[in-house]
Amino acid sequence: MHDSISAMAAAQPFYLEGLNDPQREAVQTLDGPVLVLAGAGTGKTRVLTTRLAHLLHTSRAYPSQILAVTFTNKATQEMKERVSGLMGGQPVEGWWLGTFHSLAARMLRRHADLVGLSSNFTILDPDDQVRLLKQIMEVNGVDHKKWAPKAMISFIDRWKDRGLNPPQVSGDEAGDIAGGKLPLLYEVYQRRLREINACDFGDLLLHMITILKDPANKHVLDEYHNRFRYIMVDEYQDTNVAQYLWLRLLAQGHNNICCVGDDDQSIYGWRGAEVGNILKFEKDFPGATIIRLEQNYRSTNNILKAAHGVISRNDGRLGKELWSEAGEGDKIQVRGLWDGEAEARWVAEEIEQLQRKGQSLNGVAVLVRAGFQTREFEERFIKLGLPYKVIGGPRFYERMEIRDALAYLRVIVQPADDLALERILNKPKRGLGDTTVQTLYAYGRSHGINLYDSIMDLTQTDELRPKVKTTLMKLLDDFGRWRSLVETMDHAELAAQVLDESGYMQMWKEDKAPEAPGRLENLKELISGMQEYESLPEFLEHVALVLENQDQSGGEFATIMTLHGAKGLEFDCVFLPGWEEGLFPSQRSMDENGLKGLEEERRLAYVGITRAKRRAYISFAANRRMYGSWVNAIPSRFIDELPKEQTEVQSDLGLAGSGRSSHWDSSGFAPKAQKRQVASQTHDRKVMSESGTVFQRGDRVFHDKFGYGKIINIDGHKLDIAFEKSGQKRVMDSFVEKLD
Repeated sequence: MHDSISAMAAAQPFYLEGLNDPQREAVQTLDGPVLVLAGAGTGKTRVLTTRLAHLLHTSRAYPSQILAVTFTNKATQEMKERVSGLMGGQPVEGWWLGTFHSLAARMLRRHADLVGLSSNFTILDPDDQVRLLKQIMEVNGVDHKKWAPKAMISFIDRWKDRGLNPPQVSGDEAGDIAGGKLPLLYEVYQRRLREINACDFGDLLLHMITILKDPANKHVLDEYHNRFRYIMVDEYQDTNVAQYLWLRLLAQGHNNICCVGDDDQSIYGWRGAEVGNILKFEKDFPGATIIRLEQNYRSTNNILKAAHGVISRNDGRLGKELWSEAGEGDKIQVRGLWDGEAEARWVAEEIEQLQRKGQSLNGVAVLVRAGFQTREFEERFIKLGLPYKVIGGPRFYERMEIRDALAYLRVIVQPADDLALERILNKPKRGLGDTTVQTLYAYGRSHGINLYDSIMDLTQTDELRPKVKTTLMKLLDDFGRWRSLVETMDHAELAAQVLDESGYMQMWKEDKAPEAPGRLENLKELISGMQEYESLPEFLEHVALVLENQDQSGGEFATIMTLHGAKGLEFDCVFLPGWEEGLFPSQRSMDENGLKGLEEERRLAYVGITRAKRRAYISFAANRRMYGSWVNAIPSRFIDELPKEQTEVQSDLGLAGSGRSSHWDSSGFAPKAQKRQVASQTHDRKVMSESGTVFQRGDRVFHDKFGYGKIINIDGHKLDIAFEKSGQKRVMDSFVEKLD
């Protein structure tokens, strides 16, 4: 008996060694549809690559008979290298491995004629898309100043993500956008793309879906059914509708499709990902084998149990519970603090303590829900000389919108700052082209003066066109007026006024791009941060020193990044600040998507906690200065959902000495009845928006997305509005227009 077991073990391929039972099952279950629910840190990549190697090693398929789909080029390259390593270092040639877009493009090159293209079609980048649509808008009488082409492209991209061609888009889909002409613009846009033998990224999948669904092209679908004996898909929870439809069509042949993903980590709904794709896998593929990978190789059990306590509140999940052999580990540290500044100070002190205990900074991360949160942590780290890096985006003061705002302020303090003035001369757009700027600079060089003085001189002559002269004269008048207020007006209030009167804030409010709301939040955070300094010159000097002191060469760095950007990463110690209602979960996400939005926010909390290998710290503030004013905050509902057995709660709130601290019990949590009371106290009869508009109950308003409605309640700057066509929604006052 012993000899037979030894013989069986010896007969097993070496690459199966070290796999746990569910992992081995996922590798060896080759026939029929398979869904591998791979929890965080459960060895998903190893299972994927080993499964690919197993298919090849057992001669179940040639490389060219396997379709393996990833989400990033990096994942594609990693999979190639790993499989090659498992196959003895031999390069694996001829297989169909790549991202959705690269594989769809490869197919479309072969069948382009079936959708009116030639095989050498061009793939437009986002800038080309915007320029093309802008031309189409002009021809069709749509004002591109009122309806930003970039925003219109975003709507069209979303339709393509849902697999919708122009005939499938109804007027209801677009509402009043572009005066109801957006479906027409989409139709003309697609026709124009064919005329110039081009497509955008969304077309790569959309055209292939069109080809594969058409009965007249049955031979094409049959060809791929015969070709692909096995289909494998990574990160299935992040697929959008178009990707799902493409996969479904291709899988109808042999039905040997293996999808790997985690419904608890679907956090990209804002860019089209549809968690329902993974939730309905068994319905789409009857008789599917479901394999759960639940042994976690990253975190301790206290971290995993805490994360499970939160995610288990979601209804939209298939269910699994992670466990680890790494022991129970430290409990989650939950800390209540008085305000955002105290929170940043506490995080920095904890990191320094970890350093003293031998923890490398490279294993420490601060994961925030919103980009604007990074400022206070960056400021604190810089003061302490704590090296850090921002991943997934520039540091706070290096962000484009912050540099623009700073440029306005620099010109107010120092008119001779040519670089700052040139940066914002045409931001927002004022009709000043490169020719105007060149004329101004040429004049300045010939007369030995700066750009500001050149403008002053040339607006008094006939060198410039009358319209350009009028625009520049108004800009000079604005800067003169703002400069006269420096000595008498609070500098933070002045900055808010400058950004408002210049039209810069309005530019971002009208921008429908996904990143625009974040840019607005960053600008408001900039204004909040200015209040910590005595004057505008002192603040600008501080920023200059901060930007100068950012050498990132060599050494160790703590990481600051958003929760979205942290997916797939891991750190020894993770700090999760700002767990307050409205901030996390995001009020905007809940307002726009209801329960679906809340569940995605909860998945984001799960992702954040499970990034930690050894220690996780969660913090919240009783008060937070947001957008220039203090907000009375309450802890996130996600904190209530953390199991008490896995958490240790500490709070500074009882020591604050303010009447506001009476809302909190000794643990730092507000009892639920008191939480409701705190919230209700903020409901006002009136509110003044940043632009000076006073809103009150009963006012009729207009919202770009939801249309006409009436205010029924006011909660700070949040308005509860009964919209005529969209029902009741909660929106920020800055997103609505009051009607007379």
